[in-house]
Amino acid sequence: MFRFFNRVRTVVSSELNALLNKAEDPGKMLDQFILDMEKDIAEVEAAVAKQIANEKLLSKQYTEAAELVAKREEQAVTALESGDESLARRVLEDKNKQKSHADSLKQAVDEAAKLSEELKDKLREMKDELREMNMKKDSLKARSESAKARAKVNRTMSGIGTGAKSGFDRMEEKVIRHEAEVEASEELRSANKTLDDELAALDTKSSVDDELAALKAKLNNKN
Repeated sequence: MFRFFNRVRTVVSSELNALLNKAEDPGKMLDQFILDMEKDIAEVEAAVAKQIANEKLLSKQYTEAAELVAKREEQAVTALESGDESLARRVLEDKNKQKSHADSLKQAVDEAAKLSEELKDKLREMKDELREMNMKKDSLKARSESAKARAKVNRTMSGIGTGAKSGFDRMEEKVIRHEAEVEASEELRSANKTLDDELAALDTKSSVDDELAALKAKLNNKN
């Protein structure tokens, strides 16, 4: 029976923390712990009720035994007053037996009462722990859900951030490389110009200059 009591603090402390760390669904497991505790309390309540009933039975037996002891005392006095010493002796002998039995019952009653109080104290402790667990349950569920949401967001953002940044860097590198290739191509083309290319460029420039001079002369003649 005391295994129930030993489980009380364990549930609230170390095992509960370990559960939250390992369980896939801490919310459901927290509910299960509450149900387990409620079942344990129901069993202990039954045990307490049984112990109290036993205490009351022993107390009743003790009361009856004590009353019989007192009765035998009175009967012994009555026998002596009647002059029957032999009867008085037998009554006193039985009184002593009943007294021994009553003393034994009194000790049993005291022990039963002590055990009843201990069990009731343990039961109150378990109920207090259950109330504490119920108060913490919703908060722990909310914290668990928040932690799962944060972890999911962090995983998602971590994946997105890494992939996007990596892709962006690759594109930037590709653009830079392409620009470098174009510049290199232009430099190579410039370095490979032939003499004919340079002369052709001069001829083109000279032709344009001639046309420009002709236009200027035409305008001057009109004036």
